[in-house]
Amino acid sequence: MPRAAIVALFAVQALCALFFVSDILSSLLGLRSTPLAWELRELMEIGAALGLVLGLILGALVLRRSFRDRARAEAGLRRASGAFMVLLAERFDEWGLTPAERDVALFAIKGLSTSEIAGLRGTSEGTIKAQTNAIYRKAGVTGRPQLLSLFIEELMRDDGIVRKAAQPPDAA
Repeated sequence: MPRAAIVALFAVQALCALFFVSDILSSLLGLRSTPLAWELRELMEIGAALGLVLGLILGALVLRRSFRDRARAEAGLRRASGAFMVLLAERFDEWGLTPAERDVALFAIKGLSTSEIAGLRGTSEGTIKAQTNAIYRKAGVTGRPQLLSLFIEELMRDDGIVRKAAQPPDAA
């Protein structure tokens, strides 16, 4: 639904609500006003009621559409997450990473520091540094930012073709 239609709908609802509230307040406060012919008054009340009902119906439609769009976005995120994990597994296989190196690479890609990874794996920081260096060498990159950019570039491609990973320098 176009934004202008939504704004117009809210304006109509506001006018309808204002009509009913002003009518109640004028009666409650005893404000005298020029009486309207009962036919005109009935038409105004019917129009205001229809405006409120229309707003309720269209509001429900917009809400339903927003729930549907949110569900689609969540499904897309799940697919992207799954695709990323598949891509990681493929590249880790191509690079010949050991199970320990796979864990370290995954933690590094998630943004954990060397000390955090060492704590999670129950090893020394020196071991983690050696494993990350082996990962970078096998992936053909010089550090964590380049490692992460390999995956980001592949996921951002829109031609549907998954590129082969860069060959490590010593594999040539």
